Amino acid sequence: MAAAHHLSSSVLPMVAAVVFVFLVPRLRGARAATFTITNNCGYTVWPGLLSSAGSAPLSTTGFALAPGASQAVPAPSGWSGRMWGRTLCAASSADGAGKFACATGDCGSGDVQCNGGGAAPPATLAEFTLDGSGGLDFFDVSLVDGYNLPMLVTPLGASASSSAPSSGKCAATGCVAELNGACPADLRVASTTSASPVACRSACEAFGSAEYCCSGAYGNPNTCRPSAYSQFFKSACPRAYSYAYDDSTSTFTCAAGATDYSITFCPAAPTSVKSSGQNPQAAGLQQLNDTMIYFGGGGGGPNSSGATTASSRSPMAAAAAALVAVAVAALL
Repeated sequence: MAAAHHLSSSVLPMVAAVVFVFLVPRLRGARAATFTITNNCGYTVWPGLLSSAGSAPLSTTGFALAPGASQAVPAPSGWSGRMWGRTLCAASSADGAGKFACATGDCGSGDVQCNGGGAAPPATLAEFTLDGSGGLDFFDVSLVDGYNLPMLVTPLGASASSSAPSSGKCAATGCVAELNGACPADLRVASTTSASPVACRSACEAFGSAEYCCSGAYGNPNTCRPSAYSQFFKSACPRAYSYAYDDSTSTFTCAAGATDYSITFCPAAPTSVKSSGQNPQAAGLQQLNDTMIYFGGGGGGPNSSGATTASSRSPMAAAAAALVAVAVAALL
């Protein structure tokens, strides 16, 4: 018995070393990426997060993000799903139950957490597949389901600054333009709480035709072509998906496991825009090439009574803002 005990004691350190060498890398690999979600708007945004079928759930499916605030959300290896921003949200007291609902991007859960619900269009979407084909993360920003607020996705980490072929097309993407005010009249979405448009529908949602929805006889890239409506989105946001088969200019890749991602609502807020207490597009903003452009949330917005100053932001938000400024410059 004593000999056996002596033998097991001498083996245990070796076993522990083997476990450390082989298990720790696997544990590290379990976290494929961290998403840092930042609200640079002048109003509260409620991010929604949805995991694809078969993907492990994230630690949260929805939360409130005050102006200037950030929240980090880790994602496991192999995760895929989408993220978006909800605006003009509140708990209704009409039925006495306090059901939570949003004017744009609502996920239908009746709660701040989306609990497996997706975004009701129109909504600007960020889509990810981590650790996909070829050891790459795949990501994009999509306006296929319409648009509700500016969004920028910025890769962070070694692969984001690498020019090696293995890093793929690792670059910032998104839609930094404010499109609600410039939205074609037949695509605009109004709100009972705002005099200005709060979202811009896709042609598919607005008209439901196979041609615009890339369905039926138009369900392949040869027959489904850009329309005047999708070109409105594409001209304003050239790196974002404007229709279903807009892959060549809209899908981006980074090295899996070596890249984290910043998702910013209303990137690069201008200091010259003053709060209007309404949506950003109501503040009398600059027009460029007949398209109203709004780079951020320095002005008022939904549920906003004033702009957020840099001094009120968290250190994480300030660091993210510096990264966003570089990424926006690359998009323009």
